[in-house]
Amino acid sequence: MADNSRSSRCLVTGATGYVGGRLAPRLAEEGYKVRVMARTPDKLRDVPWARDVDVVQGDLTDADSLLNACKDIDVVYYLVHSMGGDKSFAATERESALNFVRAAEAAGVQRIVYLGGLHPPGVDLSPHLKSRAEVGEILLASSIPTVVLQAGVVIGSGSASFEMIRHLTDRLPVMVTPKWVRNRIQPIAIRDALHYLIALADLSVAPGANRTFDIGGPDVMQYGEMMKTYGDVAGLPKRRMVVVPVLTPHLAGHWINLVTPVPKALAMPLIASLQCEAIAHEHDIDDFIPPPAEGLTPYRRAVKLALQRIDDGNVETRWSNASVPEAPADILPSDPDWAGETVYTDLREQECAAPPEKLWAVVEGIGGENGWYSFPVAWSIRGWMDRVVGGVGLRRGRRDARHLYKGEALDWWRVEEIRPPELLRLRAEMKVPGGAWLEMKVVPTENGSRLEQRAVFFPKGLVGVLYWYSILPFHGVIFSGMVKNMTSTAERAE
Repeated sequence: MADNSRSSRCLVTGATGYVGGRLAPRLAEEGYKVRVMARTPDKLRDVPWARDVDVVQGDLTDADSLLNACKDIDVVYYLVHSMGGDKSFAATERESALNFVRAAEAAGVQRIVYLGGLHPPGVDLSPHLKSRAEVGEILLASSIPTVVLQAGVVIGSGSASFEMIRHLTDRLPVMVTPKWVRNRIQPIAIRDALHYLIALADLSVAPGANRTFDIGGPDVMQYGEMMKTYGDVAGLPKRRMVVVPVLTPHLAGHWINLVTPVPKALAMPLIASLQCEAIAHEHDIDDFIPPPAEGLTPYRRAVKLALQRIDDGNVETRWSNASVPEAPADILPSDPDWAGETVYTDLREQECAAPPEKLWAVVEGIGGENGWYSFPVAWSIRGWMDRVVGGVGLRRGRRDARHLYKGEALDWWRVEEIRPPELLRLRAEMKVPGGAWLEMKVVPTENGSRLEQRAVFFPKGLVGVLYWYSILPFHGVIFSGMVKNMTSTAERAE
């Protein structure tokens, strides 16, 4: 048995998910040999740490694929759980856990680490919490020593639980809430959850342990209190809550689906899990793994850290990384980091008879004295309105009539990315209730080229949502005119 904290060979399942995507690179940084298993390995192709790990294909419902994944592995992290609405999900979870146990036993794995849900004993659990508890029992019943960490709400930039709290509090100054907002919760910062997970890669920690451990942060608070504290940290006006006795998880799921970027399929099980209190009933983990040197992270600080990462555009993983039914499609690596936000897009394409270099010259020359190729009066009015409210308007123009450089100003935009002769992405710096981008791509074709234009907006608060829908009618005129006029300009130049 390995007794050195760097000798264990680790397998991380669920590496495309929120926790697994953070755990794998940290294990590699600690010096462990790390293998990650994904049903679709190509999803991990562009992550920054892909070259630091061994990526293998594996499907928990395909027992044969698991044998190769578990081969020559000491410690396995089982971080897979379905959050979909399929009524058969519990049976699928059970089958997956049994398949995995058989493969791990055959491969001689020495430890399984599972991250389950924190829940009180002896109460009726929601279907998803019940399924997670059952998976833990299946793993514990195997011949392999298993450590089951039971955590409640995980607070970190991009986590589904945090995004739900954030968007509800940001957008609703007055909230009609169900009575479960009075239930006690013991949230844990993602950094503290990772602290415990990483420590368990060392087989000399808790040798032979085969049991559950409750883990949580230093604060026990009501869910409603968590939302109010978030508002305080975020600098929002005081939020008020009206508690009503009847608001089913189904209705609440629809409401959260409307107000936040978290889809109904994910929101409903999260809400159902909040029907019971989630606090640690023992702290035995301290006997085996000391808390972080600086102590466990208080909830207020965890929120502050998460918001700072979002503001910096440094969200490492997010809930939408995983394959969640009804969730937005995975973000392409070339996209701005939406951090799990609600995203509105306007897509336009136009074929062009001119070659790509001619079309690119038009794209790179946009703005300033050259204008925006559509409805100039509307652009001028919008620029004037922006200046009235203290924005930059269109007064900054452009520095060079033909060439753009990353980071420079262009009217009310900033050049966020430019890759001649293919891509120009602009980030709006005008006063808008949210974040806005305009992206243009030039694609070579057999008959010339094609202009692909995409406007992207994620709203801030309910005002942002209303703003998007208020300007939607104008997009049909402005953006369709832009692609047509830009391509025709390139054709005339040719």
